[in-house]
Amino acid sequence: MLSVVAVIVVMVSLLGDLKPLYQVDGSGGNPIKNVMDQEAGVYSDLKLISIRDPQSLLEQSVAEGFDKRLSMINMRLIIRVNDDILYASPKLSRTTEWQGQLPKFGTVSDRNTEFAGNLLITRHEDFLLPDKSKASLFVVTDANSFQKVLKQYSTWLIVILLIILALTNGVLTYLVSRSIIRPLKALQRATEEIKEGNLDYEVKPLSRDEIGQLSVAFEEMRKKLKESVELQLQYEENRKELISNISHDLKTPVTAIKGYVEGIMDGVTNSPEKLDRYVKTIYTKTVHMDKMIDELFLYSKLDLGKLPFHFEQVDIGAYLEDCAQEMYPDMEKKGIKLEQGTLLEDLVFVKADREKLKRVLINILENAMKYMDKADGKIGMNVTLQDGKAVISVSDNGRGIAEDALPHIFDRFYRADPSRNQATGGSGLGLSIARQIIEEHGGQIWAGSMLGRGTTVYIALPVWSKHEREGASA
Repeated sequence: MLSVVAVIVVMVSLLGDLKPLYQVDGSGGNPIKNVMDQEAGVYSDLKLISIRDPQSLLEQSVAEGFDKRLSMINMRLIIRVNDDILYASPKLSRTTEWQGQLPKFGTVSDRNTEFAGNLLITRHEDFLLPDKSKASLFVVTDANSFQKVLKQYSTWLIVILLIILALTNGVLTYLVSRSIIRPLKALQRATEEIKEGNLDYEVKPLSRDEIGQLSVAFEEMRKKLKESVELQLQYEENRKELISNISHDLKTPVTAIKGYVEGIMDGVTNSPEKLDRYVKTIYTKTVHMDKMIDELFLYSKLDLGKLPFHFEQVDIGAYLEDCAQEMYPDMEKKGIKLEQGTLLEDLVFVKADREKLKRVLINILENAMKYMDKADGKIGMNVTLQDGKAVISVSDNGRGIAEDALPHIFDRFYRADPSRNQATGGSGLGLSIARQIIEEHGGQIWAGSMLGRGTTVYIALPVWSKHEREGASA
């Protein structure tokens, strides 16, 4: 755009300086075209007279009239008869050296033929006079003045274009550099901050180009890295808590076992009844330790993804009936009534690992029995179909769970009962193990509870359609 403006300015200036050479009216159109039209008009008149009345061209006044018209467009008239110059424009050089360089009569010369150094023949016309004399007329122009002005403005135009090119290149280089360097410096600063451990340093994209997209990707990476570090710190905290919990839970029964064994060794058990009681207590605490170690081992394998699952089609209604019947004797001993609700009239199959799913259900039922504080304790089991999923619900009328603790009961190592009483407090891994097993089944597990009124645990498992079962069989 700057180049176009520069060309227009130079052309206007050039035309302004050419006005003294070409006295034409440039207000009605292209002045160069007007010069060409005016020159063609004069030549047409000259050619017409040379045909109709060639003798009149020999008159001084006629020749001067044509020369005056040509002089307005910086051109001159020369009329030659035989080898003598009959008329030459007064504005031509007074020297006669150019006269011998004019084309001979009958010679066809090209337009703009140069002669005498700085003169150009623009028109050449030969004709015969009535007395058979050979006459020629020439329209010539002085190229020096035009070339001088043109050369001057051509130089200026080249200089201006070079300046425009340099300025444009400088401005664009600055703008492009700024659009690249500033975001890169921001990314460099963010990299240094992250290297120093500051994962809260935010990178804001300054544009929507490739650098901006890089900034967006870097910011997403920072957020993922921050989440990963926070998760890792949480895992580390969980491991510390696990070690603390397991150490406490193992130390209590180990200390008790050690005390009872020392009592036996010291002869405290001086009767068969007392010895039997000591041995049974040692056995009970050993079983508790063994169960705790099994849960820790199972959790570790689930956490590492190294526990194999053997999925098969399971009639969920019949399966729940079997689990309920297996737990019925334990509930009856504790005076807890099992209320088995609707377990679906039609066959509904789910894709499940029987042993792993059984562990989840038994874990939930044992928790319900463990935290039962009512004399008329009740535990209910039910299953319904909702949005293509079999939803199992296990409800009780026990003590319930506090509202602030409810969202965390499936978290790893979380213990709603911090007392660690062996009768109630577990390792804190049971419900976390249940969640991992259900998630491996492609399902969800959650709970609802009201303090003092009971808790309901829900398990949603995808229904295994007939088409999927047939595909698995094939």
